[in-house]
Amino acid sequence: MTRSPAFLLLLALLLSACQADHPANQAADDRPYVAFLNPVDQEEPGPFSDAVRVGNLLFLSGKIGVLPGTRTLAEGGIEGESRQTMDNIKATLERWGSSLEQVVKCTVMIDNIDEWGAFNEVYVEYFPGNKPARSAFGADGLALGAAVEVECIATVD
Repeated sequence: MTRSPAFLLLLALLLSACQADHPANQAADDRPYVAFLNPVDQEEPGPFSDAVRVGNLLFLSGKIGVLPGTRTLAEGGIEGESRQTMDNIKATLERWGSSLEQVVKCTVMIDNIDEWGAFNEVYVEYFPGNKPARSAFGADGLALGAAVEVECIATVD
């Protein structure tokens, strides 16, 4: 069976996290530290975690361009939603001890692939230096009718 490059990267990251030797990244029985992270002020937790930490890796659930504390998408079409999506990712990373500078991989799901250029114009503002590895695909039927959804993997100090 052929595996996609994104799958192979994720597998390599998971294996490296499992091999981490740093005591802060290990549970008492030598398994990697795993934490399922959700904000304490989250009113309606979904059927997923906000993020999951495995050793020194942080896996964010997909983020869309909803205004904080609401289920309302940001105005401004793909540009407005993309900016809010990236702001939501930034806030989530910071909440769990990471940052945009520590993002190593992003997966982008975009409702209308013809808007890829407009998404990229916003995306590069958030990664002005080194760019994370990235994959993308067109996806119909994103949550709440969103134009874009992005999930990320980052390191945590």
